[in-house]
Amino acid sequence: MNTFMEKKETVERKWYVIDAEGVSLGRLATKVATVLRGKHKPTYTPHIDCGDYVIVINAEKVKLTGNKLSDKYYYDHSRYAGGLRERTAGEMIEKYPEEMVERAIKGMLPKGRLGRQMYTKLFVYAGPEHKQQAQKPEEMKVN
Repeated sequence: MNTFMEKKETVERKWYVIDAEGVSLGRLATKVATVLRGKHKPTYTPHIDCGDYVIVINAEKVKLTGNKLSDKYYYDHSRYAGGLRERTAGEMIEKYPEEMVERAIKGMLPKGRLGRQMYTKLFVYAGPEHKQQAQKPEEMKVN
């Protein structure tokens, strides 16, 4: 018996909407990364981008446990001397909720060309509205 290997030409992609309201950031990120990679499908193939499209809504209402709002830091550097910028999770969720969720998900995807290709299928919105109604996305729950 031969092992089944998906081909990029035969991949069937679906669209999913995930509501982040009241969901822990880590649990949300693992669920979304699993769907983007395609590991929820029986036809999963590691070297092929066989994942589905994911729309995350209500990113501003994601939940952080413990003291993460004040203790967790996000760092960026401009690559110039003294160009380090640091923001707390509280600032990020207040001003840039989409970026915070995207960073958590991107960190769980593979590094390299394949991971960047998977990341393009992610759409994050701070509020309850999204622009992909024409694709008729199915709703997916995060446990």
